[in-house]
Order: sequence, then structure tokens, then C-alpha cells
Amino acid sequence: MSGARLAHICRHPVKSVGYEQLDRVTLTAGQAVPNDRRWAVVHEAAGFDLPRGWEPKQRFLRGAAEGRLQAVQARFDDQIDEISLIHPDCPPFRAVLPDGGDALVDWLRPLWPDSRPAPARLVSRTDGGALTDVPAPWVAILSMTSLRTLSQRMGRDLSIHRFRGNLWLDGLAPWQEFDLIDRALTIGQARLRVVARITRCVATCANPETGRTDADTLAALEQGWGHADFGVYAMVTQGGTVSVGDTVSC
Repeated sequence: MSGARLAHICRHPVKSVGYEQLDRVTLTAGQAVPNDRRWAVVHEAAGFDLPRGWEPKQRFLRGAAEGRLQAVQARFDDQIDEISLIHPDCPPFRAVLPDGGDALVDWLRPLWPDSRPAPARLVSRTDGGALTDVPAPWVAILSMTSLRTLSQRMGRDLSIHRFRGNLWLDGLAPWQEFDLIDRALTIGQARLRVVARITRCVATCANPETGRTDADTLAALEQGWGHADFGVYAMVTQGGTVSVGDTVSC
């Protein structure tokens, strides 16, 4: 892994509602990226009021159900819990969470199809955990080299934000991230153990600039490499600050 570095840091304060890039973040052992998927918008068919712990992604608004959500961009102020959102088809939105939850739900209604259960309310876990796609508090690690390889096969540049990852590494060989499972990585001051591959869904087919479905990433992965996996999950085993440009070693 000589020469590998951390190229991007991303988080998504409200699940499936806005991507944000950071210059640095402080990771904590056994936890997801701070304020990543801290909240989610539950729909009327979810069957619960507040999640005590982790809940499956199908109970929330998500990009796989409506690609237009993929085009929401976010800025989150950790000090006052204020979120700012923009979308090409909506006026800008700003609110302090969770007090502004009802206003956020109203802002999202035009982006959500009438054929699906309606947006109901903003929620967070009562145990303080993240509402990530998997029950464990893992961090999603992805490879810029693999993204360029997939982009070349598809004949177009693919944005990192199609894949909703957290830590993007550059300098790996194509698909080398899959060989890192059960190995430890050091990034900046933090250490992580890679635990599993990430299988992708149709949300990655939507353009994060427009919200329109315009690239069949799943078919390209299946036809090119015989799977629909892109990126890996990792557990933070030693906390510390990681910054864009940090070297990566294992």
C-alpha cells in the first residue's frame, strides 16, 4: 500500500438526505463517523415511533426508493446541530435539528413519490447510535482507483457521491480494498479493521447532481467483475483524527 492516502472524507447527517465533504474528522473506537446518519426520516408504514436501536433501511426515506434524494447536498454545523440543504429542484433549506424536523419533512415531500408511504417525521436512535445500512457501527471505505476503473468501463466519470462512502482512499490497486478484509489499516491517528464488502443497490444509478437515473452501475459491476460490490466496511479499533491527505498503511 505504499503511497496510499486519504483523498476524501464524507458524511450524511440525515440518512439519504444530503452528502457532505469534510477536511478532517475525529473517529472513536466502535463508532460510526460522527454525525453520519445521526437522523433519518421515517415513512408512514415504518411501524414505530422512535427507534430504540438500529432499524432496517426500508423503514426510512432512501435513495434506492427515490433517486431524486441523491441530489441533496448538505452542510452541518456540529456546534449547534444546524443543517443546510440544497437541491436543484427545491429552495434552500436550513434548520436546527431535531426542532426543525417537521419543516424538513415538508421540504422533502415534493421529492418523494406519491406512490410510496408518505414521509412522517425525523427520528434518531434513543441509544445514540447511527442509522447506517447495517446494524454494526461500521465505516464505509472506498477506493478512488476502483471508481476510476468502473468509470472507464462505463465511459463516463462517476461522482464519489453515488456511493455514500465515508473514507475514500487513493493509491490502491484496482479492487485491492477487497483484499484488505480481516486486515488492520492505519489512517492518520486512527486504526480500523476491514470486515466486509459492500453490496450496492440502485441508489448508485442516480446522478448526485441531478437526481436522475442515468448510469447502470449495478449492471456494469456484474458484467465487468461478476458482482455488485463496491467498497468495504471497517470497524474503528483505535480512535483519532484523520485528515484529507493522511497516509494509509496496513
